[in-house]
This record gives sequence, structure tokens and C-alpha cells, in this order.
Amino acid sequence: MVQPAETAQRLPLVLIVDDDADFLEEVRFVLLADKVCDVVTLSDSGAVLDELADGRYAVLFMDWIMPGLTGADLLPVVTQRHPTLPVIVMTGVSDVETAVRCMRQGATDFLTKPLDRPRLVSCLANALKLVELSSQNRRLQEYLLGDPLLNPEHFREILTNSEKLTSIFKIVETIAPFGFPVMITGETGVGKELFSRALHAASGLKGEFVPLNVAGLDAHLFEDTLFGHKKGAFTGANEHREGLIARAQGGTLFLDEIGDLTPESQIKLLRLLQEREYYRLGSDLLQKSSARIIVATNRNLELLMAEGKFRADLYHRLRYHRLQIPPLRERSEDILLLVDHAVTMAAESVGKAPPRVATELRILLTHYDYPGNVRELLNMVSSAVVANRSGVLTRKDFPELLLRDQGEIRIAEIRGSGQFSMHMVFPSFPTMAQVENVMLREAFKITGKKQGASADLMGICRQTVKRKLAEMGL
Repeated sequence: MVQPAETAQRLPLVLIVDDDADFLEEVRFVLLADKVCDVVTLSDSGAVLDELADGRYAVLFMDWIMPGLTGADLLPVVTQRHPTLPVIVMTGVSDVETAVRCMRQGATDFLTKPLDRPRLVSCLANALKLVELSSQNRRLQEYLLGDPLLNPEHFREILTNSEKLTSIFKIVETIAPFGFPVMITGETGVGKELFSRALHAASGLKGEFVPLNVAGLDAHLFEDTLFGHKKGAFTGANEHREGLIARAQGGTLFLDEIGDLTPESQIKLLRLLQEREYYRLGSDLLQKSSARIIVATNRNLELLMAEGKFRADLYHRLRYHRLQIPPLRERSEDILLLVDHAVTMAAESVGKAPPRVATELRILLTHYDYPGNVRELLNMVSSAVVANRSGVLTRKDFPELLLRDQGEIRIAEIRGSGQFSMHMVFPSFPTMAQVENVMLREAFKITGKKQGASADLMGICRQTVKRKLAEMGL
């Protein structure tokens, strides 16, 4: 058995099993030449299971026809004992039946001898990618079960009490160290660029974060903005232009509104993703890119693909990881937190004391639909604060405010006939204690279990809230 050489950097370890010593040395040489793995070779198939026992191997290349234990004997045992280990079967028998049998028994891929070097390297790359994805999924699963954020400061710009967003933060921390593309989807105004900046911060990349909104850019302008041009490349190109991809070298390029990219520009972006190479306009000098690509859209790219407006190959390249950001109406526990933040920031911007937010208005703001999401809330509150002169924000400061569903939420204002029906909540007429119990629980849901905010929402003092909680045993 040939053991791996010592390496300064720990590389994935690959085991190659074959009874032909010359063939083993040939495969070992090819794989080591690319410097993406270290290699152990084994000519005795009877020693394979013991060799795999300590779990140190990332990939197994195994001959199908060998003296003693054959690949057909070993494959079911290996896949049963090591279900996450990619197994690539090698054989001189080139027939469909053998290939199908291998795949059904759990093989990751199938190679025929004599081996084609590009095919061998491609198989290894795909197998290592599977290993990395499996490792990420395992770490993420462990992480989501309760581990705290490793670096909460990376997400300080995203204000939230939402468990949904916290789970996304953990996904960001898991995928950030790897340079694969990320697609961020969600409605307008949910904060997709904030998440892309957080991902860049969590990645540890030393280069810049470079954003570009591609909406409205024709193919020429997109190529010029992204790749740059050589002086004299076209009329008006009086100076050399570096391009944003060069600025993002060693960092992150964020492309917003990717669903609006023209077909010609989609081809240019696909080449950049595939080859990590590009040409500046007017230049034949090939440039290399090390920038990570993050894209965002509020459009349905699957529908655009079905309509022939977005390339499927580009979509799958970009969607290596996907973050779906929920709309604000699905995380109402964040609304009052964002309202208070917007009030403070708007008041500071105009040099005035932050106005108080009336209780009735808090209820209305909590149940508004926010089709424009966080951006709409911030703009709405900021505008009201700047225009307010009374020191108290009320419903009158928000003339455009509408309840999401008038039949779902009833504000306790008894007008007209004075009738107020509670039969939808209580099966029989409730006691005051029952009403207080429901109010307090609902207030806690809205405020993210904050006693002070709950007291303000209910129009009582904080001490009363604490006493009621003690009485309820909460």
C-alpha cells in the first residue's frame, strides 16, 4: 500500500483500490498532479473494509473485477457502512448493465478503462463537491438544533426578533466560508442586499463588497460596467475602465434584480461563472476573477425559464445556495422593533426628540400588510416622524394605513350601536381575568415577549404586567 506524502495543507484523502500496480501508480500520478487531494493506493481488496474503518477517506475509487473480494462483493458493504462516502467504480468492462448495477448498489459514478484523464479529474471534482455539501448539511443540521450564532455582529444591520431570520443567519454562517454562488430571493423591500452584505462579512473575504443593480442595463452597458474596457475600445472610451468585477477581486460581487438581465448579458455572466475568466471590451488579454458572486431577485425565475426568458444553465449555476427571505407580514414580531428603530433614526436625522407611538397606532401598525415590506415600514414611519408636531404619533399621522383584514382584527372602539361581540374568541361571556389573559398573551406575541412594550401596547404600567404574569404562572 502506498501512503500519502506529507502536505503543508490538509487535503481530502482519496483511496484507490486495484490489483494492477502500474494502473494504481498512473491514477495516483494524475490525481496528485492537480493538487486537490492526497492519495492512498491499495492492491489488496481484502484490506479495503479495515482501511475504511476509521472514516478518514473522502472518496473511494475501486476496481470492479479483482482477485478475492470483487467490487461487486465490496460495494454493498461499503455503501451500507459508509453511506456518505462517494464510491467511483473503475472497470475494463464497458457495458450498460454493469454500470446500472453499480449505480443501483450505491456507486456515485462509473469509469471505464483505459481512463480518460479529464473524465477522471471531473469525477473526483464532482465527488468532492458531494462530500462538501454533505458536510455542510451535517454542520447546518447540528447548528440549527440550537447552537448560537458564531458572530452576531455580522448581522447587526438586520433588526429582528424572528426565529425565521435567526435560522437564515445560521445558514449564512454555514455557507459563507465557501466561495460558491448564492441566490437570495424574496419580495421587494425585505432586505436582500442587507443579507448579501452580512454574507460577505461572514465569509472573511478581504476584498470589497461591490453591488450592481442590473435592471435597465442593456448588454453593452452591462458588459462595460462589469468587465470594463480598454481605452479606445469604442467611441467615447477615452480612458481605461477597470470594471466592477476587478474591484471585487478577492471579495464579493452582488448583482441585484438578476431576473431583468438581458439574454446576451446572461451568456456573459454564465461564462464568468464557468471559467472564472473574462475579457475587457476592446482587449484580447484574458483576465482572471476570484470574486464570489451573489445575486438577488424578487421575480419568479422558474417561470421566466419556462417562458424562455432566463437560461436554465445560468439559473442552476447561480442557485448553488438559495436564501428565501420571508416577507414582513410573516414575521410580525419584528414590526414594533422596526417601528421604534425608525422613529429614533428619523428623529435624530431632523434633530428632534423621538415622538411617542400611541397604543392604538401600535396595534394598527402591527396588523398592516406591508406590501413593500421593511422598506415601506421605514419610509412610512420616517415620513410621519418628520411631519409630526404634537410629540405623539397617532393614526392621523398615517392616512394611508389600512388593516390587512378588517374582519380578522377588531380594534376595541365601541361606536354607533355600542355592540361588541366576543363570541368568535370566547364560547361564552368571559370574565375579566380571561380577557386579561388573552390580551397579555397576544401582546407578548406582538412585542416578542418584551414586558415594557407589552405594557405600552395594553395601556398599563410595567409593574401591572409583571404582576399579571406572576398570577398566570408565566
